Amino acid sequence: MSRLTAPTPEEVPAAARTVLDNIGHQFGFVPGMFAMLASNPTVLDVVMTLQNSLSRVLDAKTRHTIALAVSEANGCDYCLAIHSYVSSELGGMSSDDIELARAGSSIDPKRAAVARFAARLIETRGKVSDAELAAVRGAGYSDPQILAIVTVAVQALLTNYINNVNQTAVDIPSAGSAANPR
Repeated sequence: MSRLTAPTPEEVPAAARTVLDNIGHQFGFVPGMFAMLASNPTVLDVVMTLQNSLSRVLDAKTRHTIALAVSEANGCDYCLAIHSYVSSELGGMSSDDIELARAGSSIDPKRAAVARFAARLIETRGKVSDAELAAVRGAGYSDPQILAIVTVAVQALLTNYINNVNQTAVDIPSAGSAANPR
């Protein structure tokens, strides 16, 4: 059971209604994390603005790979569920690649380097070694792209922490199943 209170649909502040409607349209239902975030429209706006802005910094599969590796490193069951679902249903990732991303790897060598780097970033609290930084550079990532990798990882970390504090009940359909409206 979730520990923070989500507003009922009637209690959702006006500033959050449009955002939740858009999320509901995209998913076919409003995932519990977003419903809970709607209790504080400013926090919901921060999370959504960050997600929207970061959608422009790296390709979708790379961003999904980072989110999966970070969520696994943090033990966030809710984020693993939602990122697995989105990676599969919207991102075109195979179940094998999703599992590899969670383990800090990928079927694609370049994304494997990102997954390892993202996992190490979390495990070391950002204090990655010179060798780990060299490895991600060696995979073909420039310094501006490494900044993007770190920022995407921090965005995933933000929602991991929110959902770990809340113990958000997993309401995400498994990848490959139809979404059920709430």
